[in-house]
Amino acid sequence: MHIKEDFNCKLIKEQMAMGKAVRKPHAVCIPHPSQSHIGAMLKLAKLLHHKGFYITFVHTEYNYKRLLKSRGPKSLDGSPDFKFETIPDGLPPAENDDVTQDVFQLLLSTAKNFYRPFVDLIRRLNNKASVDDEFPPVTCIISDAVLSTFTVEAAEELGIPDVLFWTMSALTVMCFSQFPQLRERGYTPLKDASWFTNGYMENTIDWIPGISSVRLKDIPTVIWTTDPKDEFVDYLVKLIPWTLKGAAVILNTFEQLEHGILEQFSSMMDHVYTLGPIHLLHKEVQKDDHSTEAIQSNLWKEDDSCIEWLNSKKAGSVAYVNFGSITVMTENQLVEFAMGLANSMQYFLWIIRPDLVNGGPIDLPPEFFIASKDRGMLATWCNQELVLSHPSVGAFLTHCGWNSVLESLSAGVPMICWPFFADQQTNCLSCCSYWGVGVEIDNNVNRKEVENAVRDLMEGEKGKEIKKKTLEWKNKAEEAIKHGGSSYLNLDKMIEEVLLAPKI
Repeated sequence: MHIKEDFNCKLIKEQMAMGKAVRKPHAVCIPHPSQSHIGAMLKLAKLLHHKGFYITFVHTEYNYKRLLKSRGPKSLDGSPDFKFETIPDGLPPAENDDVTQDVFQLLLSTAKNFYRPFVDLIRRLNNKASVDDEFPPVTCIISDAVLSTFTVEAAEELGIPDVLFWTMSALTVMCFSQFPQLRERGYTPLKDASWFTNGYMENTIDWIPGISSVRLKDIPTVIWTTDPKDEFVDYLVKLIPWTLKGAAVILNTFEQLEHGILEQFSSMMDHVYTLGPIHLLHKEVQKDDHSTEAIQSNLWKEDDSCIEWLNSKKAGSVAYVNFGSITVMTENQLVEFAMGLANSMQYFLWIIRPDLVNGGPIDLPPEFFIASKDRGMLATWCNQELVLSHPSVGAFLTHCGWNSVLESLSAGVPMICWPFFADQQTNCLSCCSYWGVGVEIDNNVNRKEVENAVRDLMEGEKGKEIKKKTLEWKNKAEEAIKHGGSSYLNLDKMIEEVLLAPKI
């Protein structure tokens, strides 16, 4: 059996010394079933596969069907030691089987309905291992941290470690950890809807570990509720204690980016590993390993003509616009974005999902097409990593999802930030106030503000300053994932200290 040279072979040697058949360690990877979480978890799974692990990757039945539809009937065949399994998400059948599911209902449903199918799946895999010497028993779970309310319990029942992967920033996770305090101190729930507009959200909090101060409006939007029995707040209040019970925590960030908060995390738990930006670490570690290259995760079919179009444009001349897989907007907001882009007189590539407009079809006005003739390209989805790393892209109009922020930062592309919900306001704060890599536009979208923001970032002096700062962070991100860098070293440390550590 061929074992990759960089794989920690301790377990293999022990098996050989005992005269046992050599079997790989086996990681079951389960992401939260949404696009950005799946993508980040898949990259982590590929890194472990490269290090010698057998991988079982768990999709929901709904997303499994979507992936087959977007990527083809053989796209999830995997490889001999990288396989896919499914479990039901517990939600009622959808009228449209190719749209983003409600993120709140999906998370609550997985918390209630995943436990038993998940445990049954692992038992079935272990039963197979008991009768097949070539098939390895499950040795660890790699779980999305937002699913830890059931995966930690499952790991305890099965007697294997559960490593929890936060696909959000360390700042966001630290804010989540303070939700019980925010509730106890009366910051949430809000008294009534008027508190959103009467200046209350400008109040600052100065007692969160690792954060000098933060406005209420910059804390993840889950706390922006007037319901004292809000199910989602209740869920997140319970989440952090479960996270602390995991064998380890992985964060998709790097030490220089969030050093102060990471120091606080290290005092809260024993095993915290930063492996970010995970898309860069994946490229670096696997640059000569193409065994899982065909295994991808986009739930919508990618438009490859985007890259051809970008190839025809000058360096730094295109504004890239993508609001991610979950953000929805009103028809009026869509029109304001459209006219702002058209009036900026810049080239732009705009990704418009079929379900981007809340409750209606995509309907752009004729004057948009007239004003932007020969300067814009519209597509329904793309390979964002390829787009952001393309030399013609000079700015990114984004919803500030964490994957998008890291991909933009790693590519040295400044951001125009329009956060929608959840952790996106917190990420926007980091981009615009802490790191100096972006500018924010108001939630009430105005075409003139969009026009000015795009033009300033692409052509103005402020854009040059932000570009310089973004390139500095790009270099630091690359340092973290190179041989000897913090994220590069942490991958091997996590495997040796947790995943391959002998059971006590």
